[in-house]
Order: sequence, then C-alpha cells, then structure tokens
Amino acid sequence: MDLITLLQQSTPFFLTTVFLLGLLVGSFLNVVIHRLPKMMDREWTAQAHEYLGKTPPADDGEAISLARPASRCPGCGHRIRAWENIPVLSYLLLRGRCSSCKAPISIRYPLIELLSGVLSLTVAWHFGFSVQTGAALLLTWALIALSMIDVDRQLLPDAITLPLLWLGLLLSLFPVFADMRQALVGAMAGYLSLWLVYHLFRLLTGKEGMGYGDFKLLAALGAWMGWEALPMIVLLSSAVGAVLGVAMIVIQGRDRAQPIPFGPYLAIAGWIALLWGDRISQAYLRWAGIA
Repeated sequence: MDLITLLQQSTPFFLTTVFLLGLLVGSFLNVVIHRLPKMMDREWTAQAHEYLGKTPPADDGEAISLARPASRCPGCGHRIRAWENIPVLSYLLLRGRCSSCKAPISIRYPLIELLSGVLSLTVAWHFGFSVQTGAALLLTWALIALSMIDVDRQLLPDAITLPLLWLGLLLSLFPVFADMRQALVGAMAGYLSLWLVYHLFRLLTGKEGMGYGDFKLLAALGAWMGWEALPMIVLLSSAVGAVLGVAMIVIQGRDRAQPIPFGPYLAIAGWIALLWGDRISQAYLRWAGIA
C-alpha cells in the first residue's frame, strides 16, 4: 500500500500526519514571523537611500533570508542543533532554556508550533482527505504568520497577502471554495469596502483607522470564499476585536488610544468562516425565523 492510499484510507494516520506536518510548519512560521519584517526593513532602507542618492548604511549583521543563517540563540549565539529544533518537544526537553547559556526561550515559539498543529488537525478533520484540506492548510499557515507579524509590527506584508489573493483566484478556476465570479467580486468588494471605511473615517476624524494591508487581506479572503462570506467575516472580526480589545484594556491596562492591529481579527474571522461559515449562516437564519 503506497503512502497516498494509506492517507486516504486510514483516518487516524491521515490526521496524525497532518498534525505533525502542522507542527513542523509552525517551526518554520516562527522563522517567517521573526525574519520577514527584518528583511523588509533592510530592503526599505536600501531603497530609501537609493532614491535619495545616498550610500546605504552598512548592515549591522550578516545577510538574512528565510533559509539562512541557521537559527541561533539571541543571547550567546549558540547555533541551534537539529535535536534542539524539534517542534514543542525540544522546548520541553530543554525546559525552556538555551542548552548553552541557559537563557530563557520564549514560550511563544512552542505555542505557535502547537497552534499550527492544532489548527491543521482541525482543518484535516473538517475537510478530510481532499483538495480542500491542502488549500485550507496553506491559508491557515499564512493567516498565522500574518496575524503574528501584525501583532508585532502592525504590518501585513505584501509578500504574503498578495500571493494569498492570487492563489484564491487561481483556486476559483476549479472551483475549490468559490467559483470565479464569486471570487472576483469577493476580491474587489473585500478591498473596496475597507478602503471606503478607511477614507470615510479619515475624513471624519483626520486619523487613519487601519492600514492598506487590511484591505488586501480582506480582498484575499474574498477571493478564497467569495463575496457572500464577506459580511460574516467583517461582523465576526468586529465582534472578536471588540471582545479582545476590551479584555486587553481591562486585564492588561492597555491604553485605549494605542492602536490595535485589525489583521489578526480578520484572520480569525476568515478561518472560522472557511470552516463553519455555512453552519453559522444557517443557525442565524433559523434564529431569525427566516429559514
């Protein structure tokens, strides 16, 4: 029996494989979340100096990419060996500390790995062995990376949002989640709806309420799920944002004037809509007495 047949016929093996894959991808997502903004900062600095006709400053360290250099301890520079980079397990074996200098390792790393594994498992359980699972896994991993980068830097990189948009449109050719017409309208409506809200808010208050990355992310979600999913995504993201925003103010004492990234709320709402959007809509219609 080949691997594909085994994955298709054995649900426990399929789910276990996807969970382990999710953990491994989560380890890579930690690299993306940490390095991609730094790579963008260096690129923007070089472009700005080139535009101004000035010599770019010398890099404060070695060149970085998503593949190189190898991961190191930020405290002592110890190169992370393979056995120290096993998702979640290495953190537990090392008791959350560098094997060389004993500096604490942020618990955020294993939590992102575990989050990736659990969400991947949920996707596989929901869609089963199908094309939808493969596509939904890519979307899930991208949303995790976007959410964490937005939390850290209030930035949604084009390097992730735009390929996500084009991939959603490509999938609509088959279609996987939405047909071409729904996807095209969804992409346009997703972008323009937040674009209009942004400019209306700026006109009324003189402030910028969100960034262009939010427009592109909602456009990508519209391309993946079609325009009919957009109202639910916007409502869910607003509800999640309100609840978590109030919680941060009450629990953490966060300044109300401090901007809160909207990208993670869009990502959460989009992921929920992808898996359970139809059920939520039907439950609402039944509750409202429409269906």
